[in-house]
Amino acid sequence: MSVVKKDQVLKIDGSTGEGGGQIIRTALALSMLTGTPIEISNIRAGRSKPGLMRQHLMCVQASQQISNAKVSGAHLGSTAFSFAPNDITSGDYTFDIGSAGSTSLVLQTVLPALLFANTTTATLNDPTAATVTIKGGTHNPLAPTTDFLQLAFIPAIAKLGMQVAIELGQTGFAPLGGGEIIATMQPFVRRAGTAPFNLSERGDLVAIKLVASNLNLDYDICKRELSSATACLLESGINESLITSKCAKLTGIGEGNTCYAVVDHQVKGTANVSPNANANANANEVHREVFSLLGERRTSAENMGNRLAGMVKRYLLDSDALVDEYLTDQLLLPLALAGGGEFTARTISRHTETQAWLIQQFLPIDIQISPINANKSLIKIIS
Repeated sequence: MSVVKKDQVLKIDGSTGEGGGQIIRTALALSMLTGTPIEISNIRAGRSKPGLMRQHLMCVQASQQISNAKVSGAHLGSTAFSFAPNDITSGDYTFDIGSAGSTSLVLQTVLPALLFANTTTATLNDPTAATVTIKGGTHNPLAPTTDFLQLAFIPAIAKLGMQVAIELGQTGFAPLGGGEIIATMQPFVRRAGTAPFNLSERGDLVAIKLVASNLNLDYDICKRELSSATACLLESGINESLITSKCAKLTGIGEGNTCYAVVDHQVKGTANVSPNANANANANEVHREVFSLLGERRTSAENMGNRLAGMVKRYLLDSDALVDEYLTDQLLLPLALAGGGEFTARTISRHTETQAWLIQQFLPIDIQISPINANKSLIKIIS
């Protein structure tokens, strides 16, 4: 990443594009990374409850702590605040949202900054890792679950040489929360000769793993979800030998249920092997997508399984793009920071468009989104 520290305040309209909390998180991350002071107004203006919710406020407070920032106007319900960062400090941090707010979204705010903290003094043999413990919700509606981060996001950024590990300490569902994740990240140092990031061509389907998990609920719910999802996938013609399933019991307070599918494909044309990656070359030739659902009252286990299978089938059958909607949003910033690359995306959401716009307000890069057909676009990030 090559940026010039900016002294002029960057004013951001929080109602731009998708207009949600993602603008807050990305703006905070890039403000810290570039040293740019920001003022955000019209925060979540189009939402039923505008302004900063508890998890958004924790994003501001966590960013303030790791960058010793000067902050004004940030409180619950606030629709505007200013943030002026200083140097990012690596270390061991603990953040308690105080509700079932998403731990994943708080982590996504501070992770980019901590990946680049102290990289000017870090060496290959003596890196200074940062550890972040976040308490709150681990499986939230409208947010990536811890499973998604562990199994999809972390393997994807590992192809860039970004070394992050996430441990689920305790599961937290709404409304009680009580969950905990622990993330450890090594400073990112870009190596000369690293192969360009390229996830453009989908190869053969390698495996589909179905997982259903319960927190203090009947174990039979998981078995019914998996049975329904498996039957639905088999009916669509997917080879039975590629499908495995597993039930799991979660620990935590309250109750909850989640089911997800892990879909692995070979990647054509490149091994995507990073000199920094710990995995072997074969693992780096695989792209992984994760599709997840949270149990809902008055929704049967069979219906949950069918819905999960439907998400997998749309990805497999409607397009040959490698990257699905949610991972597309989350790959843009790491790629921009790591020097660029390209990938094919199944869906270009308003989240993606807003994220691309905001990143380009801070960094001297070009994010090109080129539709190939109705269900496939090529995204190029050029630094």
